[in-house]
Amino acid sequence: MITVIIASRLREDRLDYLSAMHASLTRQAVPWEAIVALDGASPDRLPAALAQDPRVRILALPRPVGAACARNLALAQVRTPYCNWADDDDEFTDDAMSVRLTALETAGVGWCAGWSQDLYPDTSTRLWRCPAPPGRHEAGDVWTYWKSPADTIPIGPTTILARTDLVRAAPMGGLVQGEDYCTAVGISSLAPGILLPVPVYRYRKHAGQLTAQPGYDQLEAAAREHAWQYGRSLRSALRHQPTPALGTRPPEPSAGPLTRAHR
Repeated sequence: MITVIIASRLREDRLDYLSAMHASLTRQAVPWEAIVALDGASPDRLPAALAQDPRVRILALPRPVGAACARNLALAQVRTPYCNWADDDDEFTDDAMSVRLTALETAGVGWCAGWSQDLYPDTSTRLWRCPAPPGRHEAGDVWTYWKSPADTIPIGPTTILARTDLVRAAPMGGLVQGEDYCTAVGISSLAPGILLPVPVYRYRKHAGQLTAQPGYDQLEAAAREHAWQYGRSLRSALRHQPTPALGTRPPEPSAGPLTRAHR
């Protein structure tokens, strides 16, 4: 039913995290498979548990291309009706797939997302509630909770389970970071969906994570600006409306309070 796409360079400090991600998949109650896009890394370095699991397929890219490109190339290999992005250092909650798949199919929408938990080295967690409120969201409405590029992103990209055709229509943007912002606003602009008030993903906090690396902040503002403008223009185009002038505030969302967080 579901394919999980994971890009990885199989860095030594992330191999145990990748194994934990795989372990979280084995606890899911619905059929799944995973595509691990090796971003220039040798398959020989893959942890044994993944290498021996027939549900895990490997896409070995001959040279490093970056996470966005690796994920997009893996997307072409998906053969299930639904898919989900994931990072190689995070993990899913035990009922992440079943709770979202049930809600998605019951409501007849294109995607279903949830909240995430920050996962700390001591295994403690802290809940992150995205600005978009729980409930049904019509196509394009999620972006309206992203008031400006500098604000908190409106929904957690890796919490989104979506129809594969929607994900292919809104792939990772051509960015070296922040590419998942584009796919989040893209998927939620193309079809209505459901946001559940339950955690479905654990976002690991550690020294080796991408957002903690030197120089990351140098491009973050530009990446956010690109993704924000993409969501703004896509929403306007799909609604056959002129794109609002720069500096114009987004239209007010259809319902629900704005919850602020830090992402």
